[in-house]
Amino acid sequence: MKIGGAEVWWRPPLKRRALGAALFLAAAAGTAGAAQYGGWGNAVNAESLSGSSADLNLDAKSDGCPILNPYDNSLYIASNRDGGHGGLDIWIAPWTGSGWGTPVNAGRTINTAADEFCPDPVRGNRLFFVRGQQANGGNTDIYVSKHLPNGGFQTPQRLPSGDGQINSGAQEWSPSWFEAGGHEVLYFSSTREGRQRIYYSVDFGPAQLADGGVNTSDPTVQDARPNVRHDGLEIVFDSNRYGTLGGQDILTAHRSSVDQPWGPAENLGPGINSPVNDTRASLSWDGTVLMFGSGRSGGGDVYTAVRSKNGE
Repeated sequence: MKIGGAEVWWRPPLKRRALGAALFLAAAAGTAGAAQYGGWGNAVNAESLSGSSADLNLDAKSDGCPILNPYDNSLYIASNRDGGHGGLDIWIAPWTGSGWGTPVNAGRTINTAADEFCPDPVRGNRLFFVRGQQANGGNTDIYVSKHLPNGGFQTPQRLPSGDGQINSGAQEWSPSWFEAGGHEVLYFSSTREGRQRIYYSVDFGPAQLADGGVNTSDPTVQDARPNVRHDGLEIVFDSNRYGTLGGQDILTAHRSSVDQPWGPAENLGPGINSPVNDTRASLSWDGTVLMFGSGRSGGGDVYTAVRSKNGE
């Protein structure tokens, strides 16, 4: 759509809304019989897959923020590898049928001398991502770009900013978009309260703190980098709350409908987590593949795990 002659890749809210049963009644009814899944298999380095490039993860470089494109299964990552435009850049590795090829830089339209990370390619050929300087607590904001099949990425636009909005004067990380009941929902984490906590916005309106097990009241805990399954009923995120194996661990929580608070957070355990930081997990469109970044190999590498969908 256009506003004032400029193309806008996000849908401005017609009015401010709070998340509630009335807003998501249709979505709740449609997800009552949502598919259930088996347990996660043990995580493996994504580079170890038979079809993966030896350059998928690079020694002495930081490769992380992995997420799969819902259309073609290509892998989007953030990396500070050589050949970028400065700091962390977003790179794209093609799906080979049994792994991922050599990552290619997403280009100057997306990447700048600042850090670009936490990509979220979504249906509708949009890419949400974070841009800004992380060093010394610098401000980072969430942007969105349209990807045209024959025109590449379009000029990114910053999502609404200001008091109580998606972008604040603090750090915003890990946008995660899905649709429910005809509305667009964006989850993300932010340091606007002095530490990373998990928030959401409906139709790009005001930011609201997520209810339930995804946030704790402990001021020492960082609940960060959420990713929500496309039906809105499962979330993965990383946290350093009590009981982790070390540093940030990957946790999950569930709910029966999108108008309900999240249930208790559960640690995904030693098959997924390690004694070092395991961060920015993401779920494939069908919910059967988990991608995440880990420091267990000595740097920052992309790992993956799979699970079955019951009845398939």
